[in-house]
Amino acid sequence: MDEVTIRAGRPGDARSIARLDVETWRATYAGILAGPFLVGLSAQRREIGWATVIDREPRDVRVAVNEEGLILGFGSCGRCRGEPEFAGEVFTLYVAPDWQNQGIGRRLLLALFERLVAQGCGSAIIWVLRDNPGRFFYQRLGGREVQRKLFAVGGKKVEASGYAWRDLPSFLAEKADADRPPEP
Repeated sequence: MDEVTIRAGRPGDARSIARLDVETWRATYAGILAGPFLVGLSAQRREIGWATVIDREPRDVRVAVNEEGLILGFGSCGRCRGEPEFAGEVFTLYVAPDWQNQGIGRRLLLALFERLVAQGCGSAIIWVLRDNPGRFFYQRLGGREVQRKLFAVGGKKVEASGYAWRDLPSFLAEKADADRPPEP
């Protein structure tokens, strides 16, 4: 397998992130969100949005790149937008369909959590559409469903679950211990 590196977003990444954003939405939400909405997603519009996010604070965006520099996955985080119980929020986390189930999503999520802790956020939430099978990924990584709410996406109301980690520093310490090779 290619060597995969997780790094902060760079201004030149916006186009690749936007293309991957549209690709993963279409693959992930087919049958969940309206087909015309998914077909109408625009990588050009998303590129403008991602360029703005990266320009504002590149450390809030993490990308997984292979040895050739191809972006295989991405995520973004920051201060929580409206859930006062949690300091931080993971806004996005997507891995290219052909690269899923290889540990890239886990590595990206941990990098986003490290960024949140560095910003002083000791807890985090991520919102996942209830019909997205990716929600099990967050459960396997210790996320606990703490809330549900409706989001308007593509003119349709869809139910989402909020998965939370209440103590990010302890969670990261446990993961570091679990990932450490045994002593000889």
